[in-house]
Amino acid sequence: MISPLAYVSPQATIGDNVTIEPFASVHSNAVIGSGCCIASNVVIYGDTTIGKGTHIYPGAVIGAAPQDLKYAGEKTYVEIGDHVHIRECVTINKGTKAYGKTVIESNTLLMAYVHIAHDCHVGQHCIIANAVNIAGHVLIGNHVSIGGMTAIQQFVSIGDHTYITGGSLVRKNVPPFVKAGREPLSYVGVNRIGLERRGFTTESINRIQDIYRFLFVKGWSTSKAIEFIKSELEASAERDKILQFIDKSERGLMRGFQSLISAD
Repeated sequence: MISPLAYVSPQATIGDNVTIEPFASVHSNAVIGSGCCIASNVVIYGDTTIGKGTHIYPGAVIGAAPQDLKYAGEKTYVEIGDHVHIRECVTINKGTKAYGKTVIESNTLLMAYVHIAHDCHVGQHCIIANAVNIAGHVLIGNHVSIGGMTAIQQFVSIGDHTYITGGSLVRKNVPPFVKAGREPLSYVGVNRIGLERRGFTTESINRIQDIYRFLFVKGWSTSKAIEFIKSELEASAERDKILQFIDKSERGLMRGFQSLISAD
């Protein structure tokens, strides 16, 4: 049902069984998938695609121009997957010519007042809590949980199955399977509970813990730890995923436990 008090552009594409409440605005070239619910006072700008079954709560603004002074009005996009929950006053900016689009994949929850800047990519089954601020070009993997009031610096990457505690300042890359906290952001263990919930075996979790013991706990340099992990630890999907992430981490990794102790 589309309220007569809503504004829906004739050039927007609206799927079946979509609810659009009073005072919502859907602009031209927006695509709304079937079964979506767009609450009052939501604004969806053009060149935004929203998958089926997504629920957007009051006050959210999706697809506004990026807050990037280099943006010159080029045609860019926002893509949102299926069954995403976007709570009150969330803002998601469209991309720039650098990447072209901002992406939120399916089954992700964005709690109230989250801001996602231009050219970000958020994976599936993520939970991003209240008032998290994510700068441009941030890559967030699948099954990531981020506590409220966290700020994430531009160009940071966060690996799959990661848990970041609330109020964190994320300035460096966070590899997969870990818990991160403290200030400066540091390794505080493997995300064992999250991994168990998603069906990882005890053997797999112990392998991950061994890898991070050499990388973050023993106080070795990253290069020495990687050399040891490659030569001495048995190959596994988890080991390869961690090494591939580190290999691509041009921004550098968050701190290890020992480096934090030595700095105190």
